[in-house]
Amino acid sequence: MLNHFYKIVFWMLMTAILMAATTLIADAYIRSFQQYSADDAELFDQHQVGLVLGTSKYTRFGTINLFYKYRIESTVELYKKGIIKKVLVSGDNGTLAYNEPRMIFEDLVEQGIPSKDIYLDFAGFRTLDSVIRAKKIFNQQKLIIISQQFHNERALFIARKNGMDAVAYNAKSVDFAFSPKTYMREKLARVKALLDYYILDTQPKFLGDQITIS
Repeated sequence: MLNHFYKIVFWMLMTAILMAATTLIADAYIRSFQQYSADDAELFDQHQVGLVLGTSKYTRFGTINLFYKYRIESTVELYKKGIIKKVLVSGDNGTLAYNEPRMIFEDLVEQGIPSKDIYLDFAGFRTLDSVIRAKKIFNQQKLIIISQQFHNERALFIARKNGMDAVAYNAKSVDFAFSPKTYMREKLARVKALLDYYILDTQPKFLGDQITIS
């Protein structure tokens, strides 16, 4: 009876160690893609399209989500400096009451970007969907991804492993205390990203007809 108990404890411990090691390895590998990102807009050459990755505008407390706010600011900066000519907004539109691309579109227009220069992808349910759909649906092989650095690193992994010449502009970071769950969730998302590419061959939930960004 006692030996059986120790065996269970041993295998639980081994499983925990394996999970921790996998998470650390995935984190380190995904982080290596930061070499394709920058915090200074002046370091980028001119690109046709900037892909801004969606998130909710408000937190569950009803306050402005700083991740959202800073992505909007970075997108507007790149556009007004002429570094990008068009904006592709990709996010979740899972319900009638929740529409990330539409919220971002309205705020970008309010900040001075003409509506004709903004394209919306309503099927960006995950970062994987947003990035691969940018290539397969919107025909973009070369673009600037816009999000916070930790998110950009994973998006760049997906883009470059799928043959895209992608770089990323790091929006202003948000303190860990503002949203600890976001940063903790990212660790698991990095493991999932490796599984999606190397083992599962995961594809976007929806593809569809191609859309030309002109």
